[in-house]
Amino acid sequence: MTNVLNSSPKNYWLKNAIITVFQNSSNLVLGFLNFYMLIRILSPDDYGTWIIFTSIITIVELSKNGLTQEATIKFLAGADLSDKKKIITATFIINICVSVFVTLLFLLLSPVAGQLWRSEVLPTMLNLYTITFIISGILSELNCIEQANLQFKGSSLAPSVKQLAPFAYISYHYFTKQTISLVSLTTVTILGVIAATFVALAFTYKFIHITKVIDMKWVKKIFHFGKYSFAVWLSSMLAGSIDQMMLGFMLSKSASGVFNVTTRITNLTDIPINAMSTIVFPQSSRRFESDGNESIKYIYERSVGVILAVLVPCALMLFILADFVMLIIAGEAYHESVPLLRIILINCLFAPYVRQCGIVLVASGRAKINFYLVAVSASLVLLSNLFFIKQFGIMGAAYASVFVNLTAFLIARYVLKKYFNINILNPWVYAVAFYPEFLKKIFKGKRAGN
Repeated sequence: MTNVLNSSPKNYWLKNAIITVFQNSSNLVLGFLNFYMLIRILSPDDYGTWIIFTSIITIVELSKNGLTQEATIKFLAGADLSDKKKIITATFIINICVSVFVTLLFLLLSPVAGQLWRSEVLPTMLNLYTITFIISGILSELNCIEQANLQFKGSSLAPSVKQLAPFAYISYHYFTKQTISLVSLTTVTILGVIAATFVALAFTYKFIHITKVIDMKWVKKIFHFGKYSFAVWLSSMLAGSIDQMMLGFMLSKSASGVFNVTTRITNLTDIPINAMSTIVFPQSSRRFESDGNESIKYIYERSVGVILAVLVPCALMLFILADFVMLIIAGEAYHESVPLLRIILINCLFAPYVRQCGIVLVASGRAKINFYLVAVSASLVLLSNLFFIKQFGIMGAAYASVFVNLTAFLIARYVLKKYFNINILNPWVYAVAFYPEFLKKIFKGKRAGN
């Protein structure tokens, strides 16, 4: 892998940066358009049911795939052909076994989900979606195999293809003003997963090599490596979705839908955080090996500063124009989400610190500490929502969100000070310095162009 990277580093990074940006942009646009049309087609109650359904399957899918995802990429990237065959076979077996287990679990517990969220159609949707668990496990495996071979076209195109079938179906009903049943929407979502799997296979089949005999040594090695990734993915997904699910069964399905509209808008603030995380992780890992904790201190403070410089003005603008933004994006039916939006935007002050804390902990070999932090955060989300929703209704979910992020920020502050001697105020210094530096580069580029 090193030879490939070193042979043409500029071409490698430029090409894959373009592919990654295209993937993120197209997925963001398709996801937003689907959301925009669905909230105008479905009733608040049906939209809330759809959000509960997608929250459940997203938690399960990403956690299930997280068990083998990082392990597959890590071990395949540096393996010879003989070991590659054993690794691919082992990860396929793990994926299939986990998928079968999850399928049986869904079939067993779907009636309970229907009772919990007082929905007659939810069990049917969950049972129907179990068809895709093995298929989506294969899709995840194909994407990992391709990425381990430093190819990204299939894994970048597949998520967009996955959304195209629902997009076409929703668009047709939106423009023809026809109603949509949640079961038919689930079926179309399944077709999207199948189509994406075929696309991924078209780009990856040449890298697939398997053995006739399962190497249990690799099965155990991959499983033990992936268990922490699985736990982190599960905790992270629960922390991100449990508030909407709790609103669904503590209040109503429509309350879950209303809160989701707010999070859809605030999720736009994750774009600079995700982009910087992609850059920081490999850089932190490399610099830590050569320069130790001091390099982590600089990279962390600088990266959080850049995020704050971009994020805070955007969040402030959203805060001021919350009424207008909510009207344009969601319509008058969801005007009650405006106070929720303003409260949740407070998280923008804390989220960069917390997210980048996890990145530098993993990069410096402290993945177990990061897992404990994520697990504590997920537990706080559950307990705080239980208390605040009971006390304040739908606004309680927003209060709980701010409480959890503030608590996570304070814990991250202690951890960062202990291991890296990071000053929490320094990122604001870098944030202020970002603007003149940015303007200077723009003007320098214009003069060079002239």
